Amino acid sequence: MAIELKKISENELEIPEQGKMNVPGRIFASPKLIDDIKKDKAIEQVKNVACLPGIIGASLAMPDCHQGYGFPIGGVAAFDMDKGIISPGGVGYDINCGVRLLATNISIKDFMKKRKEILHAIFRTIPSGVGVGGKRYTKPELLEVLEKGAEWAVEKGMGVKEDLEHCEENGKISPAKPSDVSQRAIARGLPQLGTLGAGNHFLEFQKVEEIFDEKIAKAFGIDKDSIMIMVHCGSRGLGHQVASDYIKLMEQEYGFDKLEDRELVNAPINSLLGKKYLSAMNCAVNFALCNRQMIMHYIREQLKYYFPNSKIKLVYDVCHNIAKIEEHVVKGKKQKLCVHRKGATRAFGEGHKDIPEDYRKFGQPVLIPGSMGTSSYVLVGTKKAEEISFASAAHGAGRIESRTQARHDINAESVKKQLKDKDIILEAGSSKGIVEEAPEVYKNIDEVVQVTHKLGIAKLVAKLKPLAVMKG
Repeated sequence: MAIELKKISENELEIPEQGKMNVPGRIFASPKLIDDIKKDKAIEQVKNVACLPGIIGASLAMPDCHQGYGFPIGGVAAFDMDKGIISPGGVGYDINCGVRLLATNISIKDFMKKRKEILHAIFRTIPSGVGVGGKRYTKPELLEVLEKGAEWAVEKGMGVKEDLEHCEENGKISPAKPSDVSQRAIARGLPQLGTLGAGNHFLEFQKVEEIFDEKIAKAFGIDKDSIMIMVHCGSRGLGHQVASDYIKLMEQEYGFDKLEDRELVNAPINSLLGKKYLSAMNCAVNFALCNRQMIMHYIREQLKYYFPNSKIKLVYDVCHNIAKIEEHVVKGKKQKLCVHRKGATRAFGEGHKDIPEDYRKFGQPVLIPGSMGTSSYVLVGTKKAEEISFASAAHGAGRIESRTQARHDINAESVKKQLKDKDIILEAGSSKGIVEEAPEVYKNIDEVVQVTHKLGIAKLVAKLKPLAVMKG
């Protein structure tokens, strides 16, 4: 039976509270995007999340929303700290799959002369692909990474203090006790630090195609004449194993008989198991932050070879797929909540204490990558987002076609030709990866960003166009 959707505004729809729902569902989408969202079970998942205990406000879906494990990808839900839950399905398997944007002083003209050579060098330097590892670190080193995050890499000479200032959570989150992470997860993580992975992960050289807000773009270090670099990856096998471990433990401890969907298995936030999952998840978050810091270091090293005077500055590193304890205003009162963002980006507005000092008067950078061959965007968080979306925005284009369907419908050669016609060069580990991440399997990124901008949950700053893409 179709779920009733009530139109609230041009880009906002509501699933009215009904049945076992504790709050309404709220979907931020244009008429064009809602047609895409209706193609899978995302709307049903928004409704199911609204039935979870202790949920506050509404079960939310961002404009890039599509079906995920339990929660929709693009789903946001905040839970009361006394009555609420924490759910691995509300975070996802790729814990802290996030985006890091780098600004450079390398001119587009100079880069284009050596583009192919540079992309190939980066492809050789940064391991990528399913299960592919790099340098194998020791177990004591990895345990330090789980606690220290990107700080560990900087301590080892892979970055500078200023990098940490431009990371969400300053590059590390706590509580993060390595003892809450299984030996299996640690074993999977040992060879995977400093690696890109596969799936929708990428490394992209970009140029600034359009600037919408000159003042903020300048503050973020975005320059029309220089190349930008975007890195999208997460916690690799370690994060996946943490999710698998705790889904199993929560099923054993609490069961799923009373849930609308078995995949929404959870634990009370204040339970021993809830606290252990939060800690283990934070360890995976720290692993991913360190992973992206190391990749940035490898990029810096390679570019120094081609451009000895190159300077690479971190614009910002944002986390997706995370549950965080944050303070939000609910019905006029400040309240601590556990905010699940699954395929969603934090988007704090100007003045927020958790924004880097040099950006604070503008708001938090919000990075929304496109799919391979389409534009990516830089936006800035707003006070409006704090009011209507628990300071959250979209995190990408959002799939409209499964990987299985993509392999059936698309061939790698047509994707390569499509990119070549746009003057984008590509290095990829496999034809399968190219097909599964083809631009046509994703929603229209321009539409996703326009809806985000019109709703006021993040404001446009700059549009970035790919020049060279590396896929796992």
